[in-house]
Amino acid sequence: MNNKIELKTKKILLREIEYSDIKNVYKGLSDSKVIKHYGVSFHSLEETKEQMEWFAKEEQKWFAICSLDNEEFYGAGGLNDISKMHKKAEIGLWLLPDYWGKGIMKEAMEIICNFGFEKLNLHRIEGFVDSENVKCKKAMSKIDFELEGTMRDCEIKNDKYVSVDIYSRLKK
Repeated sequence: MNNKIELKTKKILLREIEYSDIKNVYKGLSDSKVIKHYGVSFHSLEETKEQMEWFAKEEQKWFAICSLDNEEFYGAGGLNDISKMHKKAEIGLWLLPDYWGKGIMKEAMEIICNFGFEKLNLHRIEGFVDSENVKCKKAMSKIDFELEGTMRDCEIKNDKYVSVDIYSRLKK
């Protein structure tokens, strides 16, 4: 019997990420367009094993975002740093560029939030977004995330200081 979690909408399937997804994860997290505003990047399949181990940790719950028939891999998304004590987690998501602008991000973020609130009993889901990532910030506001503030020059990426906007959504 399969105890793996699958979440579906009319357009997409989210299934628990598996080690066999490593080539698709590498494809995404080595793509300059995908990693422009993302926190990690990999230069080889071997390096990507680190990400696969991270996905498998208990405090993460990540999904492969796929076509309904599970034939096409669109990207990955999920919840990081799940805190049972504080009933909160951080949402994260990335898509391969071929699937940008098709409403997949908004749909996936919504289903991930619902999973967090309903199945994990979270009260708060946070989103940390590179201040220059306009598309992601727009998606956050479309699904009821509120901007709480900006951490100015809080990270260094490509030898440049980056500011990060903090968003949150509370369970209704």
